[in-house]
Amino acid sequence: MKRVLGLAICSLVLMLAAWMSFVAQGAAQGPPAWAYGTPPTAATVGTPAAAPAPNSAAAPQAGAQAAPATAPAAPVDTTVRRLPGSSLEFTRAQISNGFGPADWYPGDHPLMPDVVARGRNPEARACALCHYPNGKGRPENAGVAGLPVGYFIQQMNDYKAGNRKSAEPRKANTNAMIAIAKALTDEEIKAAAEYFGAMKWTPWIKVVETDPGPKTRIGGGMFLALAGTEKEPLGQRIIEMPENTEATEILRDPRSGFIAYAPVGSIKKGEALATTGGGKTVQCAVCHGADLKGMGPVPGIAGRSPSYLVRQMYDMQQGARKGMWTELMMPVVSKLSEEDMLNIAAYTASRIP
Repeated sequence: MKRVLGLAICSLVLMLAAWMSFVAQGAAQGPPAWAYGTPPTAATVGTPAAAPAPNSAAAPQAGAQAAPATAPAAPVDTTVRRLPGSSLEFTRAQISNGFGPADWYPGDHPLMPDVVARGRNPEARACALCHYPNGKGRPENAGVAGLPVGYFIQQMNDYKAGNRKSAEPRKANTNAMIAIAKALTDEEIKAAAEYFGAMKWTPWIKVVETDPGPKTRIGGGMFLALAGTEKEPLGQRIIEMPENTEATEILRDPRSGFIAYAPVGSIKKGEALATTGGGKTVQCAVCHGADLKGMGPVPGIAGRSPSYLVRQMYDMQQGARKGMWTELMMPVVSKLSEEDMLNIAAYTASRIP
């Protein structure tokens, strides 16, 4: 009996050591920049950029006038903007007002509680600014429509308690969410949870397998298409970007969705992992339901942002995201490589919500 017990303990220690080594290796490589909407670091792209050579285009020329210490303030953009199907009009300042952002289509959603529509100045910005009045959100944050009320409340409490952080230090809006959660009352959190929970999650993201993909820039934590038709290798990335750059970046149009360009074959690989475990993980359906649309207090993952899903799996694997539900997810993510996470996210995002 003692021998059996000793072997079991040894086995457990070895498994724990292997998992810790796996996590340490992932941490050394750094988070997948594409999922976090951050430029690749020097460690992930090779060597740091060299300093500009004398008389290069990037260096000041001899005799050139020095730039002023402080650049003049940009003129305020007072242009009135409009969207098809909306009788309303807003300036850019009104569109991005953190304490009363534009609501282009009031008929698309129930009456917003104050915390969603206006937040509470100065501590907490309106939920509708980042997540939109319809809760659809964008790749740099989260789609919150259709989340179970209890799950939503638990996540906000995890932010408050310091149990939900980002493995990527440059993910500034995670820190913003922590500050907002700490500022909100239990009543305000409940009101937001019930509001967003009452709306169903509907198709918002189209997954397209391709290589090469469109050439992009990063703005506001998400990929945005460059003008023209130039392409670039996709590699092991999912590039999730707006269908219409201006509608999303400038106008924050809650009816303009996203396209996720994924590596060829990633959906099929992800399906194998999600439905069988592939010897590495647990079937997603066990907790998220046979159709991946959620089950009880567990949220749906069908048709949701692949960038967001990879961030959560990676954050859990690296110990940055903890809390009640994370313990259930640890056996799921502990052995996954970044490529595995990418494939699972491509598959789940391609499912009809």
